[in-house]
Amino acid sequence: MKAVVLTAPDEVAVVDDRPEPSCGPRDVVVAVHGVGLCGSDLAVVAGHRPVPALPWVLGHEAFGVVAAAGEEVADRFPGQRVVVEPNYPCLACPSCRTGATAGCPNRRAAGITDPGLLAERVAVPARFTWPVPDSWDDADAVCVEPLTVALNAVRMSGLAAGDRCLVVGAGSQGLLVTLAVAHAGGVPFIVEPHEGRRALAVELGARDAAGDASATAFPAVIETSGAPEAFEEALERTAPGGTLIAVGQSVRPARLSTFSLVQRRLTVRGCLIYDHPADFPRTIATLAGHDLRPGRILRERFDLADAPKAFARAAETAGKTWISMPRGGTTPHASRADSVGASVTRTEETPS
Repeated sequence: MKAVVLTAPDEVAVVDDRPEPSCGPRDVVVAVHGVGLCGSDLAVVAGHRPVPALPWVLGHEAFGVVAAAGEEVADRFPGQRVVVEPNYPCLACPSCRTGATAGCPNRRAAGITDPGLLAERVAVPARFTWPVPDSWDDADAVCVEPLTVALNAVRMSGLAAGDRCLVVGAGSQGLLVTLAVAHAGGVPFIVEPHEGRRALAVELGARDAAGDASATAFPAVIETSGAPEAFEEALERTAPGGTLIAVGQSVRPARLSTFSLVQRRLTVRGCLIYDHPADFPRTIATLAGHDLRPGRILRERFDLADAPKAFARAAETAGKTWISMPRGGTTPHASRADSVGASVTRTEETPS
């Protein structure tokens, strides 16, 4: 079976010798049709986020079709189109029991702690797959996971209809936050040094904060780049009494004046992914009921064979990059797993 693996830092290869996934009783095997690339993936490739072993299967933003279902799975079936929720909380710890599964200390993440999803077929816990309509464009399906992050960040900001919101960074996550702000009735402004990304954000409805005299203090600011310098700017541009949501991550420290924080009565919150099981179906319902079209941010598509090139280009591409998978013969006509065989850079932008 073919897959895309990291063989050494900054070395990505397509291999054809991966074993077929084994479908457990509560799993499904998904024939993967497409995988989006994001800052988390680039951080893994660069060696900034260590993985358990090499070679390591990459990728986590996946959609496809169920090829087989485990014997205890009653609500997923072969031929069903699904998106994968690639973060697997334990659902038993105190954090999970309160519904805050993003903070689960035992959370596993595809492509980071668990092998990734950039393979022709993958085994996934069935409860972490979500059906989506066959009629959806592939571009929208591949954006469901990062859009869920973006919608969660906007909810956490407390943004009200008519509020101006500054989005710092127009990488793929910043572009999706821009769409999410507009969907919530806010007015998105963008700060982005990369001309191509900034132009794309404006094309999607954002206003260029650098060229707008009114773009001073904002009641809501969402920082997506992860660069400490960008976080510092985001903090300065948050209005008194406003909220700064940090989505991007970096191990490098950022400077924060507690005097300014207290005197301006600011709220600073970290936004880590999303919570299970509420947020993924909420995103899918949003896409089903509104003309959001997140696939508009996709600007480069690569075939599986060109995956190394996709990773090499992703950090400098304006818009999101994704990899489409070959589909010939990837969806066996079977009702249960045993009937097909059990063996069947912008690297600081790391929201997952």
